[in-house]
Amino acid sequence: MTAHTRRQNEKESAVNTPAIPTVTLNNGIEMPQLGYGVFQVPDAETTDAVAAALDAGYRSIDTAAVYGNEAGVGRAIADSGIARDELFITSKVWISDHGFDATLRAYDASLERLGLESLDLYLIHWPTPALATYPETWRALERLYADGRVRAIGVSNFEPEHLERLASEGGVVPAVNQVELHPALQNRAVAAANAQRGIITEAWSPLAQGAVLGDGSVIEIADRHGKTPAQIVLRWHLQQGRVVIPKSVTPARIAENLDVFGFELSADELAAVDLLERDGRTGPHPAEFNG
Repeated sequence: MTAHTRRQNEKESAVNTPAIPTVTLNNGIEMPQLGYGVFQVPDAETTDAVAAALDAGYRSIDTAAVYGNEAGVGRAIADSGIARDELFITSKVWISDHGFDATLRAYDASLERLGLESLDLYLIHWPTPALATYPETWRALERLYADGRVRAIGVSNFEPEHLERLASEGGVVPAVNQVELHPALQNRAVAAANAQRGIITEAWSPLAQGAVLGDGSVIEIADRHGKTPAQIVLRWHLQQGRVVIPKSVTPARIAENLDVFGFELSADELAAVDLLERDGRTGPHPAEFNG
């Protein structure tokens, strides 16, 4: 697909796609509330997948160094013809690059792979508390932010005690904490700690990798609204103020996941989805890596 064709598709999509709402980060930056994640997408498939997402109307793309697909994301951005200031691009520094100098080098390497001059959001992917390196890594993110090289900084998979340590050492409050959160694992303590500090909660694996989509109550709500179970779960997230980054490589599902703004769940329906929480994770363990 040529850049011209993509721009034409973008114009046609914009006519039918509701505007994606934004959340205001604690530094005043606006972030799209619904974005597209590329966790577990091979680099060779990433360019087409991200191109489909951009054509559908997504403007926020979430990747990470450890995913191995930043280059694929960059190719899609370059081919899209979309102005850089219309996009919100997130990446993350991995455990192997923790530390002040190593993090600064990792940021430059991510930019090179993405073909960008800066990121909108840069996250510490995992705190690795056993190594106790995340405060030093955070200082590197603060330097990038102070130097104007990134618009906002944040963390991923941080528990309340990790946030408390950052707060005790002063400095910049994270803008975002990206954690596994879905109806089966609602991470209430983390979400509460985020809210207390003015940190936006961003949900990775927001659909529990499909594990909750066959639940009878979700299907019933979906039938009531003429929507799919996935759309119901995404709407559940959005109405509670979270940022979500669903992933699919199927163009029809990519577009479907964006069609969640023309209806609302009632208080009873939200409560019914809340009841799906159960013990245990449905995604990969974060000690390995996560989306």
